[in-house]
Amino acid sequence: MASDKPTCPAEITIALVAGRWKLMVILRLLTRTHRFNELQRDLGRITHRTLARTLKEMEEDGLVRRKDYREVPPRVEYSLTEKGITLEPILVEMERWAEASAAQGHQ
Repeated sequence: MASDKPTCPAEITIALVAGRWKLMVILRLLTRTHRFNELQRDLGRITHRTLARTLKEMEEDGLVRRKDYREVPPRVEYSLTEKGITLEPILVEMERWAEASAAQGHQ
């Protein structure tokens, strides 16, 4: 029986960052550590449930680190792991490509 897991390096990378919000979360966390509500505010239209699910998936994939301070009121912070930080050059190149494409009138 064939495995459903991708084997091509590009497919593996896409599987890690696929979804509407993952790249946006990574971009925010590249600048600094964020608390949950900060991320939700910064991302705009993301629901609480969607952000929680996205962060959980990213944590399971080793891209995001969750630090729970075990305080009342609860304080939890999210940051990128070393693995997550390695996505920065890819995102920079995607941004450059988008800007060049927009400048050529291809949006």
